[in-house]
Amino acid sequence: MLGGRGKRGGNGGGSGGGGKPRNTFALPGLLLIVALAVWAASGFYLVDQSERGVVLRFGKYQETVTPGLQWNPPLIDDVRMVNVTRVRSVSQTQSMLTQDENIVSVEISAQYQVSDPRGYVLNVRDPELSLENALDSALRHVVGGTDMIDILTSGREILGSSVNSRLQSYLDSYGTGIVLQTLNVESTSPPDAVQDAFDDVIRAREDRQRTINQAMAYANAVIPAAQGQAQRIVEQGQGYRESVVAEARGQANRFNALLTQYQDAPAIMRERLYLDTLSDVYSETPKVMVDVSEQSPLMVLPMDRLKRSGTDSKSSDGEAEVDPQLLERLRSTQSSSSSNSSNSSSSVRREGR
Repeated sequence: MLGGRGKRGGNGGGSGGGGKPRNTFALPGLLLIVALAVWAASGFYLVDQSERGVVLRFGKYQETVTPGLQWNPPLIDDVRMVNVTRVRSVSQTQSMLTQDENIVSVEISAQYQVSDPRGYVLNVRDPELSLENALDSALRHVVGGTDMIDILTSGREILGSSVNSRLQSYLDSYGTGIVLQTLNVESTSPPDAVQDAFDDVIRAREDRQRTINQAMAYANAVIPAAQGQAQRIVEQGQGYRESVVAEARGQANRFNALLTQYQDAPAIMRERLYLDTLSDVYSETPKVMVDVSEQSPLMVLPMDRLKRSGTDSKSSDGEAEVDPQLLERLRSTQSSSSSNSSNSSSSVRREGR
């Protein structure tokens, strides 16, 4: 019996030892594969178009990834996303000391973007705080070198441009990866105790500028008119000079011609000049009265009618001329009248003796 049990036991043991051995590593291997798959799948990520990814491997910069589907090993690489298209802004209001030792309150705002994601992530611990400190430093430096009246009036644009350039130089020297878009000086104001006095100064400056503008407008209107009038007077003077010179030259030429004729026939030329002179004088006189003698009545020559009835009544310049024959008869009459008068006077004198 005992031997039988032992045999059965031996058979049982033999049959048990003859089966397939169990795989004790199947479940842990499966778990490892699943864990690796989950780990690998968790390394995929999507970078948006407006972002850039700064990859740090064990805390050291590795690369900057571009938009799209990316993969990095989890727990090994650390990816920090930076938005490079969003415009951020920072503003502050500060009371500062000016160059002329006055206090002025300045409100300023700046808009900026990230241009270098690596510098933005690695070079500064807090980029926004660094920007605020740099803005405060640049503003104090510029305000400290400017007079208060310039800051409050016409110097605001210059103030903004100076702060902008100085602030950008600070940010570049820090390597922050920030680029300024715009910088605006929102307001500048003096302390409340002297606000009224500065308002009066500003109004006086505005009145001065307005008066200057009015004077410039008046000058721009008057000066061209005066220049035109002066040019017109100069041209008229030049025209008058040319006409006088031409007339003088014509008279000189005419005199030279008459001189030549006079040298050839002096008596005839004297007679001609006498008649021409009478013609010129009588042409300007509408009526001539001639006292022929003491006994004859006063003779009146209606020159206006004679000029209208003459055949040669129009001269070269449009004026009327007297008939030379008429003048010759008049001259003969005057000569005879003068001789008769002298004879009469001599007889009277003889009777008196």
